[in-house]
Amino acid sequence: MRCLALYLTVVFAGLLPLAGAAAAPAEFSRPPVSEEPVAVDKETPNSTCLECHGIKGFAVPEGEFGEGRKRALFVDRDALHNSVHAKQACVACHNTIEQIPHKTDRRRVVGCVQCHKEQAELGRIDEVQPEVDLTRTMVGLPPDIKMLEKTTLEKEAGLYLASIHALPRKDEPQRPNADCGDCHGTHDVPPMRGAGADSYRLRTPAICGGCHEKALAEYTNSVHGAAVKRYGKLEAAVCSDCHSAHQIASPEDDPVKLAITVNCGSSCHEEEVKSYRSTYHGQVTMLGYAHTARCSDCHNAHNILAIDNPLSTVYPDNLVETCQECHKGATASFVKFQPHGNTHDFKRFPAMWIASKFMIALLGGVFLVFWAHSLFWFRRESKDRAAGMPAAPHADGTTVVAGKYVQRFSWQVRLAHLLLALAVMTLALTGTTVLYADSFWAPTMMKLLGGAKIAAIIHHSAALLFGVLFFGHIISVLYRISKAPKEKRFRWFGPDSLIPNLRDWKDFIAMKNWFAGKGPRPSFEHWTYWEKFDYWAPFWGMFIIGTSGVMLWFAPFFGSFIPGWIFNIATIVHGEEAFLAIVFLFTVHFFNSHFRPDKFPLDIIMFTGSMPLEEFKEERADEYARLVKEGTLDDYLVDPPSESTVRKSRILGFSLVGVGLFILLLVLMGFVQNLFT
Repeated sequence: MRCLALYLTVVFAGLLPLAGAAAAPAEFSRPPVSEEPVAVDKETPNSTCLECHGIKGFAVPEGEFGEGRKRALFVDRDALHNSVHAKQACVACHNTIEQIPHKTDRRRVVGCVQCHKEQAELGRIDEVQPEVDLTRTMVGLPPDIKMLEKTTLEKEAGLYLASIHALPRKDEPQRPNADCGDCHGTHDVPPMRGAGADSYRLRTPAICGGCHEKALAEYTNSVHGAAVKRYGKLEAAVCSDCHSAHQIASPEDDPVKLAITVNCGSSCHEEEVKSYRSTYHGQVTMLGYAHTARCSDCHNAHNILAIDNPLSTVYPDNLVETCQECHKGATASFVKFQPHGNTHDFKRFPAMWIASKFMIALLGGVFLVFWAHSLFWFRRESKDRAAGMPAAPHADGTTVVAGKYVQRFSWQVRLAHLLLALAVMTLALTGTTVLYADSFWAPTMMKLLGGAKIAAIIHHSAALLFGVLFFGHIISVLYRISKAPKEKRFRWFGPDSLIPNLRDWKDFIAMKNWFAGKGPRPSFEHWTYWEKFDYWAPFWGMFIIGTSGVMLWFAPFFGSFIPGWIFNIATIVHGEEAFLAIVFLFTVHFFNSHFRPDKFPLDIIMFTGSMPLEEFKEERADEYARLVKEGTLDDYLVDPPSESTVRKSRILGFSLVGVGLFILLLVLMGFVQNLFT
């Protein structure tokens, strides 16, 4: 009963100034306690503390002379008994208490993190494990002797200390913005599991709203708030689901915006977030940049309403206004874009499903034919080389001029090819970094590119260069054809033409027979059938990739007269066709030009512009015979390239091939990772 006596003394001390405050002298002080102070140590039982603090209504005045409001110090025994701290001694948390009655000349602050943080700072396993077991027991989980890593509570304590809640208040710097007790209570902290935890989850919005009144008001009217407040649904989102429990930072910070977007799909809207990540908005967000549209930009942050609610920002009649927040020229046609379109859902998104399956079939067909072609070619050529057979056994017994080369490509063509290669590689690197934004390498690559905005500028610049080269080539060809003299009039299906003809089909059949050992190696004219395919492939690519890319680049303009779902189709074909082009170029084209046994490791004809006459006679036997017959062979003969030119060509060639293979590796890793996630 000692504490009860002390309690009455304290209450008397609080009432005395009220009885005679007017006559109280300036040197008034609390009357002395009648009993000697009782020392407090770590062995002091909770029952001793509850003799005073367990009395309902127990409180003391906050003012020095008993004036001002009273500070409630009552501790509910049942609440404490049912809390996670039931087995904890009072003095374990209130470790600055030295005696009863307590000293009044110091501020007593309970630092929750002193227990929940110090375990993380212990280095030795044998020291950590008892603390780990104790912590798990405190939160209602069974001890796990195999658990050697930091516990959840340890991590959460560290996150709190680094959060905005742990920073000092502007109006009261000696206090943090929010301490543990503000959110969790003091002596009635529920376990992490069970009815108490469920009840606490449902109270979370109200707890956070004690400081964030505006956010609470908006949340209460939302689909999330209604589900929690009216129906008590535990699965509905509360504050901590989006903002986390302890890692709280300013919502204006980019990392927070990104984290909230990720949290939306962590357990609640997984399918919606997955489809969002297939759009440019989601891809850039995954790369770590917050300047594109996120969940809250379209659906609001707290006042999230159902799509069929006329007040919702995503209600059909409100979509134009919502999209115009970012896309100033958005129209009713533009907003038919499907931000959550799914290529696997034919019923809801038939056009996307068809486009996706068409591109898959196209990729499968192209790779099946040309990879098989390369494989059979490699096998046959390797077998012939092992048998000591010449590369092209079509020699007619005539001799060639020693040391002479044949001009194959002019400097203009070689320059255009180099610029085209650089443009394509730039487009591939910048584009696939976004396409495979979920790949482990993509965020690092995007940083090296200067960020998403800079990468977009680089990508668009490379696209412009590609377009200039493409249309410039067409204009140049048409100009040369129109200005050619009558005696040299261009023959559309002649040997110098890149237009496919019947001979190409015959060459293909002859090549197939050679692969199978059923015929000799065929001889060729100026252009082979695979070279013609390589030439015309960019036309198809330019049409598909270029058209879709321009549409996506200037989406508001095109959205003013075409339905927005076309942009979903454009996104699919742009990415899939780019994948096809990259893989084809850096596998099939590289094999045809550099990696087949007769050319390995590098053919520098495209860089020097010429090839040895002996090689020309072997590889292009039909063209050689034609030029000899026409008497025009000497018109194409040139001196060998200098050693310097050869050396520089090799350096340039190996560099381009190396960059191409590096991009191919990135793309294949991104494809595989995307396939299994």
